[in-house]
Amino acid sequence: MFGSKSKSLLEYEIRHALPGRVRIGCESIRYLAQHAKTIEQELIEAHGIERARVSTPTANVLIHYCEDFLTTDDVRDITERVIGEYTLVALKNQRAQAHKPTVMERRLQEEPISEMVNRVSVTSATLLFSWFRRHVTKPPRGFTGRLMSMPALTTLYLSRPIVQSGVESLKTSKRPNADTLSATAILSSLFAGRDISALTIIWLADLAELLTAYTMDRTRRAIRDMLNVGDEFAWLLQEDGTERRVALAEVAEDDTVVVHAGEKICADGVVETGQAVVDQSSVTGEFMPVTRSDGQDVFAGTVVKSGTIQVRAHRVGDDTAVARIVHMVEDAVHHKANVQSFADRFSAAFIPVNFLLSGLVYGITQQTSRALNMLIIDYSCGVRLSTATALSAAICTAAKNGILIKGGNYLEQMEACDTLILDKTGTLTQGRPEIVTIAPLSPKVTERRLLEWAAAAEESSNHPMAVAILEKVRRNGWRIPAHGAGHTHIARGVETSVNGQVVRVGSRRFMQEHGIVTTVAEEAVAKMVRRRESVLYVAADDQLWGVLGIQDPLRENMKKSLNRLRFTGMDEIVLLTGDVEQQAEIIAGHMAVDDFKAEALPEDKAEMVLKLQSKGAKIVMVGDGINDAPALAYANVGMAMGGTRTDVAMEAADITIAGDNPLMIPGAIHLSQKTMQIIRQNFGLAVGVNTIGLALSSLGVLPVFWGAVLHNACTVAVVMNSGRLLFHDLERYR
Repeated sequence: MFGSKSKSLLEYEIRHALPGRVRIGCESIRYLAQHAKTIEQELIEAHGIERARVSTPTANVLIHYCEDFLTTDDVRDITERVIGEYTLVALKNQRAQAHKPTVMERRLQEEPISEMVNRVSVTSATLLFSWFRRHVTKPPRGFTGRLMSMPALTTLYLSRPIVQSGVESLKTSKRPNADTLSATAILSSLFAGRDISALTIIWLADLAELLTAYTMDRTRRAIRDMLNVGDEFAWLLQEDGTERRVALAEVAEDDTVVVHAGEKICADGVVETGQAVVDQSSVTGEFMPVTRSDGQDVFAGTVVKSGTIQVRAHRVGDDTAVARIVHMVEDAVHHKANVQSFADRFSAAFIPVNFLLSGLVYGITQQTSRALNMLIIDYSCGVRLSTATALSAAICTAAKNGILIKGGNYLEQMEACDTLILDKTGTLTQGRPEIVTIAPLSPKVTERRLLEWAAAAEESSNHPMAVAILEKVRRNGWRIPAHGAGHTHIARGVETSVNGQVVRVGSRRFMQEHGIVTTVAEEAVAKMVRRRESVLYVAADDQLWGVLGIQDPLRENMKKSLNRLRFTGMDEIVLLTGDVEQQAEIIAGHMAVDDFKAEALPEDKAEMVLKLQSKGAKIVMVGDGINDAPALAYANVGMAMGGTRTDVAMEAADITIAGDNPLMIPGAIHLSQKTMQIIRQNFGLAVGVNTIGLALSSLGVLPVFWGAVLHNACTVAVVMNSGRLLFHDLERYR
């Protein structure tokens, strides 16, 4: 179970200890080879640790320490803290290493589509020519003559990559692959004088592979079309203030580019001067364009609707957020699902069986035609190609609908999930809260002063509630007073100093932890709670100044999305939030979720995921923020969605929804179910038809030519069945 694997990454144990020397084991270390030196250096920098050596093969670290300063438990805690920072990296590496190929196969996505089309065209033309000349051309005589006919020569030329792959597999992995079997069948057919049968094998096999490669190519193009920066040129600002038109490849970090209305921003960066209305929907999913001015971040691939801005480039080319997403999803075809690995193992296991059957049938019947059919008819091609095509087609369809899936393995895992965990702010809600109630609790404090001092504490925060306070102050034209450095207490609140007073803004628990009495606000808070408002307490020193009521509207269609998720088979839906319990309880009741956890820290969310997994649950986690990243990584499937989602959340997640529509969640899950249904159909069809073919061939009922047609036609059929996913309509589930 995936949950147990995830949990093992968190377990640290002292495997051996002597005075001043301890060996600590943790499964995470096995997947951190590229970070081993860095981990060793960070451990040595800790007070009291003298030497450290990381061993990734054995998943442990050997530490020499000074007993005057540290105990073995202290060393274990230090090790856990240092290595814990790399746990997300370890988890991603573990997933990447989980699916290794059983035998060496040709990678169809590396072959140009045009080359495959040419192969099919040449084969088709040769077969047609041979068919029309069948009554004119005399059958070739002798061994050499059999190899000199047009179909035979065409077969020998086109079979080169198949023969090379088959031989390479025998040399590299010491095992035959599907191409080894195909090459043997093709050459055997030629030597037996069945050149048309040999060419038919290549023609039908190439047709199936062309459909598979076409599907993979469409997947890559769909992803690139969705996230493409688009423009090939940019306007570079020169030192003399003039603009020079340059190719995108010439834009470097720290260059200043000028972006005019109607153009796409070519780099991630910060606005230096100017103001513009920017459509960020392609990257952040925000439906409404936003205004960007001095000091604000902008992303590559977003469009300037009006205005002109000068952008200082911080990340260009492959370092931009949009490029990283493209590369992550383009690599999806290499992240094999368990079912795809099973298909590979199944195929690889039956290839030697075909050779054995061929020898056995020949030994019993002494007929080469029957033995040859044992080589021509196999399970490998249909099972392997149809599975790869189905997963690639599903990823392509998802990308066209704004859902970026980073691997076929996540489609398979999503189909098996039965529990959904939802973050609240920015996921269940719109993530754009507004101040709706201002309630001062002292005659000396006005609404304006209460809000201005709250803004002073929140000015350095990017939390949605902080943004709501700051926007309210700016819209009213009020002034944020001068203040000291802000300090954030995660899931509690923030504090700063104004005119020598300590200003705190946060939850009731945050106030109580600092000895501030909150009972005076009970009546005002009760009214806010009844109106489903989130409550923020504002205090100066040890006196409560007032409370703010903030409302973050629920996403449109979120209730409908949860209803559809129940229909797809989600047995349990859980709400996790850092918000106060009262507010979480109201939202949970309104959305009819099964359970909720309030005031959850990032580690609490990850712990909840692992706790449910330990009970056998398979979890989809949906979130949008940095505090959701650990839970997204530990879930069986992590989804990042929402207009406020962060780069960290997107990279930790397995699926990114590039829009704000919650109906895409059940749409993605239904797509995964449809994909696995088609894969099961293909397994049944490929195994059933080829088994019948083998039985008929061994009895002498099925000639070699029709054996080749039956096998390869079945392969084409299951690949085309998988290709139906390219036209799957997600709109019905959105």
